[in-house]
Amino acid sequence: MPDSDLYSELRPRAFAIAYRMLGSVSEAEDVVQEAFLRMHQTLQRDEPIASPRAYIATLATRLAIDQLRSARVRRESYVGEWLPEPLVTGPTPADLAEMADSLSLAFLVLLESLSPRQRAAFLLREVFDYPYVEIAEIVGTDVDSTRHLVARARSHLGKRRPRYHASRRQREELAQSFFAAAQKGDLRALEALLTQDVALHGDGGGKVPALGRPVGGRQRVAQTVLRGFSVYAYHGVRVRLADVNGQPGALAYDAQDRLVGVMGLGIADGRIQTIHSINNPDKLHHLDQVSDLGIRVQAGHRSGGNS
Repeated sequence: MPDSDLYSELRPRAFAIAYRMLGSVSEAEDVVQEAFLRMHQTLQRDEPIASPRAYIATLATRLAIDQLRSARVRRESYVGEWLPEPLVTGPTPADLAEMADSLSLAFLVLLESLSPRQRAAFLLREVFDYPYVEIAEIVGTDVDSTRHLVARARSHLGKRRPRYHASRRQREELAQSFFAAAQKGDLRALEALLTQDVALHGDGGGKVPALGRPVGGRQRVAQTVLRGFSVYAYHGVRVRLADVNGQPGALAYDAQDRLVGVMGLGIADGRIQTIHSINNPDKLHHLDQVSDLGIRVQAGHRSGGNS
């Protein structure tokens, strides 16, 4: 099989593993490129590779473990709450529903509480359905230790792992109602769409206005969302519905059609349980041309003026 065909066949799985490990599109792309470079060098040396699929998955996982260890040091000094880089995804087929759950922003945030090796073992077993023998070889341990890693991760995550059982139509209708209420400034309608324990998370990276810490509770979240959308309206920002990490969400664009931010919704029991708003420009460049609106507003706040 030519290298280009091999790359096309194996890249999706390699990226799927790396992105879920790192929560970063750019870092996952780097891992995938490095993994294929190493495989190419092995083939150039005429060294046999029994299973290219297993080989690239092993490389991607090991490289992601190393990358995550160094990334965690950087994230400790991150300004505000760290959220994953969002993916704008297409419609998810029913048979990939479980994979979509594992792509959600809420799930990726939850995975941050695991050690790199726990995260790898858990993902390979629970999401990608690898046998324990293969996982042990990939992460460099024995089968019993691998089972222990997965069990510890499963126990740690417990019932907090998000699962979305609503149909695609139900999710779309709920998202439409949410963004319509937010744009109209309808507090009562917005509150009715939220769970009692709803949580709003924001990531501006210290570069644009964002929440300093998560906001919880139906009333506080609804009020905070409405304040944010009133700022959007003032600056002529428009919202377009989209699938964000396999779940309903929206992209916000300024008057020049440049991306301002991404919002993803997590739905449970027919209501919205989590809202993740990502406005850090550094986490949006892979999606579209990015607006400088947030940076200008931030500068206005710091100078005490209006923007």
